[in-house]
Amino acid sequence: MLQNGQYSVWYRTPRGEGMGTVTLRDGHVSGGDAMLGYSGSFEEDGDQFKANVSTWRHTAGEPSVFGLDEVDIRLEGKSTAGITASCSGFAKQLPELLFEATLVRIPD
Repeated sequence: MLQNGQYSVWYRTPRGEGMGTVTLRDGHVSGGDAMLGYSGSFEEDGDQFKANVSTWRHTAGEPSVFGLDEVDIRLEGKSTAGITASCSGFAKQLPELLFEATLVRIPD
């Protein structure tokens, strides 16, 4: 199971890649990077999890890895020892574009 706390996140699509941070707390996701904010929810079943995350632009800059600022992403993945996770999914607005992410917990 994923531990509550802050995680560094690396993500990519065929259009590009980026990095940010997310906080996971009791089924809620929040975070962002230099230009986008993220929020959503996740649920777990053992080491498997599903998440829904929405993005929005907070600062002008480079295009997102989707080419759109506001997307709704559906993810599925697996956690390892509660401190790392890998997942993949698609944005509702661009279902043909694969999104992949890796999370690593930042120790308290």
